[in-house]
Amino acid sequence: MLSYHDLLSRAIGVVTMKHCRHAPRALGLFLACLFFLHWSHGAELPKGRGAYVVSGSLASPHATQAAAADEQFVYAVSNTHVVQYDRASQKELAKSTGPAEHLNSAFLWKGKVLCAHSNYPKKPHQSDIRALDPRTMDLKVFHVFTDPPGSLTWAVRRGPHWWCHFAHYGKDHAKSVLVQYDEQWKELGRWTYPKNLVADWGNYSLSGGIWHEGDLLATGHDKQMIYRLKVPERGKEVIVLEVLSSPFPGQGIASDPKTGGLVGIDRAKRQILFASFRLETK
Repeated sequence: MLSYHDLLSRAIGVVTMKHCRHAPRALGLFLACLFFLHWSHGAELPKGRGAYVVSGSLASPHATQAAAADEQFVYAVSNTHVVQYDRASQKELAKSTGPAEHLNSAFLWKGKVLCAHSNYPKKPHQSDIRALDPRTMDLKVFHVFTDPPGSLTWAVRRGPHWWCHFAHYGKDHAKSVLVQYDEQWKELGRWTYPKNLVADWGNYSLSGGIWHEGDLLATGHDKQMIYRLKVPERGKEVIVLEVLSSPFPGQGIASDPKTGGLVGIDRAKRQILFASFRLETK
């Protein structure tokens, strides 16, 4: 593809020619320039001045969807199971019991590990939240969504409200939506995502998300970056504040209560990764 400057130079060259027979070509080139400039600008996302860097790791063949942690244990999430590890020794302790088809991000709440769950890639969409009891390792249904607006990939609690991301993929990925619910699971609002963010997902959607200092930190499917997002007080489109470099190639993330950082996975390496934030001073 020609660069914007190449297109502009060629168009200007044609326009400055005296022969009017070149006018259609000049117009086409100028329109191409404008389209290219608009597309490039629209695809850009604001780069942050910091990055999340690896502070520790744990090998796990089950680290294919997400990870979570508490003070004592670390949890690896696969499609069908949640596996518990001792944090100090990194020894595998137990595997969840109970059916699961497609687990996603995990979130610690009131002593339970809550996992987003769906029937992806089947349709019509079915989505629910599964709750793991770390003491018994029983995995049970916590909440079922009636007519969900997509495949649930993460669900987190903030104050009295639940925040859930329902994903779509391929040509429909722009239909992905963020939904807020009250304690009785009554919908309070929903937000779409800006075109430049959706374009950055490729054919995928958001895989992980958590609240952090008043903003949402979200991950895609396979890129080593974290999107810092803001839910506007007015308007129905999420705002991208910045994009931060990350050691996690997408997938589910969670807050690490022991370090104050994040925990996620590197699916290709079958590793659980711990990460801390580092501000760039230059």
